[in-house]
Amino acid sequence: MSGATVPARVTYTAKVRVSGGRGGMARSLTGTLRVDLTRPAQRGPDAPGTDPEELFAAGYAACFDSALAVAARQEGVRTGPTSVTAAVSLGPTDDGRYAIAVALTVAAPDCPQADLDRAVAAADRLCPYSNALRGNTAVTIRADGQQ
Repeated sequence: MSGATVPARVTYTAKVRVSGGRGGMARSLTGTLRVDLTRPAQRGPDAPGTDPEELFAAGYAACFDSALAVAARQEGVRTGPTSVTAAVSLGPTDDGRYAIAVALTVAAPDCPQADLDRAVAAADRLCPYSNALRGNTAVTIRADGQQ
């Protein structure tokens, strides 16, 4: 991949094997993750399992919240308690392919809005998920701090 950013050194590699695609099973090779996968169109309020978009949302939200903690320290911002909600949308493009779009909502009710905005911008530069998606996937970030 020309132009791709490659880690200078690998600190961790996660391996997950999926069989059966969107209607199958995902298992981490460590054995700590084992989930049934369900197609989004077949999901109901009581349907078991999850889908790739939900798993991606969980990973991105967790990663961004951790990046926010690092960025806040680097920026000298006291955020107080934070949470990140990721909404991952899946749909067809005009040319018949499929794409995802992400909307992140960062909540830090004890943090002044200007400080939170600064920390969120820094977190967006640090977060590996943000860096992987930048320029290829629509990502919006809304920060809700102390007004």
